[in-house]
Amino acid sequence: MAIKNVFDENVTNELIGRIDSLNKDTKPVWGKMNVAQMMAHCSVTYDTIYENSSPPAKGLKKFFLKTFIKGIVVGEKPYKRNGRTAPDYLIADERDFAKEKEKLKNYLLKAQQDGPVFYEGKESHSFGKLTLKEWNNMFYKHLDHHLTQFDV
Repeated sequence: MAIKNVFDENVTNELIGRIDSLNKDTKPVWGKMNVAQMMAHCSVTYDTIYENSSPPAKGLKKFFLKTFIKGIVVGEKPYKRNGRTAPDYLIADERDFAKEKEKLKNYLLKAQQDGPVFYEGKESHSFGKLTLKEWNNMFYKHLDHHLTQFDV
């Protein structure tokens, strides 16, 4: 299954349209997060890139992530419902819906604007250097999974 290209303006606009269809009362079809927590969760990957919000994985943790988790995250196979979330990505506190919505949309626009050249061979904090296709798969697949979780 080919994953849509998040660096294409039409795909970015489609994702933003799906995000815009959410409201603070949108309920999940599955899972425990509320809609604001979900958007904050989807922003964590961008936070590590643009805000350097967490230190890169090292040693045994990095080996484990690259060996056992990377293929699941950057591959083309869709995520399963109710899968385990990495501890760095857990959002348990309450979040401001409007703020998280705007933040996530801005990250999508920034990634699309930075484009493929910025991402080709860019280092991931969890998985080391990734190809453009791996970055794209990770970005699109993760967000699509959670937007589907909220039926948009």
